[in-house]
Amino acid sequence: MTAPTIPLAGRAKDLVGSMIDSSTSLLAAQRHDIVRFAMGSPADEAVPSDEFRQIAGEILDSSSFTYGATEGEPRLLGLLVDYLAGTADPASEDRLVITTGGMQGLDLACKLFVDPGDLVIVESPTYTNGSATALSYGAQLLEVPTDENGMDVDLLGDLVARTRQTPKAIYTIPTFQNPSGVTMSLERRKALLEMAHHWGAVIIDDDPYGLLRFTGEDVPTFRTLSPDDPLLFSVRTFSKILAPGWRVGWVDADPSLRQLLINGKQAMDTCTNVPNQHIVAEYISRGGLDEHLASLRVLYRERKDAMIAAVAKHLPGVASVTDPEGGFFCWMTLENEYADVDTRELFEIALAEGVAFIPGPALSPGGRFHNALRLCFASSTPERIDIGMQRLARSLETLTRGRP
Repeated sequence: MTAPTIPLAGRAKDLVGSMIDSSTSLLAAQRHDIVRFAMGSPADEAVPSDEFRQIAGEILDSSSFTYGATEGEPRLLGLLVDYLAGTADPASEDRLVITTGGMQGLDLACKLFVDPGDLVIVESPTYTNGSATALSYGAQLLEVPTDENGMDVDLLGDLVARTRQTPKAIYTIPTFQNPSGVTMSLERRKALLEMAHHWGAVIIDDDPYGLLRFTGEDVPTFRTLSPDDPLLFSVRTFSKILAPGWRVGWVDADPSLRQLLINGKQAMDTCTNVPNQHIVAEYISRGGLDEHLASLRVLYRERKDAMIAAVAKHLPGVASVTDPEGGFFCWMTLENEYADVDTRELFEIALAEGVAFIPGPALSPGGRFHNALRLCFASSTPERIDIGMQRLARSLETLTRGRP
């Protein structure tokens, strides 16, 4: 008897997954010491674990364990509005929906705006999970190069014209971009807004790192430049500033979209984890978030500086890295005698040597950037960063040994 064919939906072929998330399982299976530059996660010591344990004990004694409101727990929404009033992006409650991490915000954006065949602009390189989400809804992706000033908006018009399509959405991480660490300049933000209005395209503004600037001057956000713009859809998360395991984030969108967002979320998970929302709300209510963020900025600047120094020490003349003013990541490009190295081949050697990273091609829908890699400096101490870079240098020597 012939085995039946599994009747997959047409979209299944576009479920490409994420090497970033897969690295968590891969690293968990290793039994030797590994310096972990791969996963973009806060440092363990940067998470206010003791306070969370205390709050969790209180919340779990008193919290309801039933379903919550899909749009979010009222206390968290109210506290979030109060907190955001002191930031560059104040918001009213009718603009906000609490999500299960930033990823659900990206999924909701694509669910609302992307039809099969629609053109979606992404940065190149870009955050794998964001581009994968757009692909899962049938998007056609257009990669736009980035440089030290973010997405090269000057190229955008010609690139779009060649597709003979009008973009439906523009996915960008404008501040301390993942994976490059660069920040989009003010001039390019203004130009991108103009183009989005011309096309009628939604800007999906993904900003997990904006509160983690440790040097330089703030750049006005899209919402500051274009208040109450219905073509702006902002995705935010507590994952990078508190703890990713809580899986609590939010979206800020035009009030006319709120019921659609609620409807879309109800078809996913009904509501974000209720006790976790209460834990985050209680932490914010105690007034320590600003102090916590200030300590993170000091910690992450030290680690970024350590990574820049370690590259100069262990890979002089053969690797360049971006120098971000905030966030979690440096983007390394191999040069000169290592310019033809494929970092996918390097990955296995480096993992055996005891250092993990994300290869460049995993951060491009078209598999570009063979000689580049993403490095997270946030989760390792300066001492571990130096050890990791020394191991990476040894891995490169191993890979290229014996080449003509």
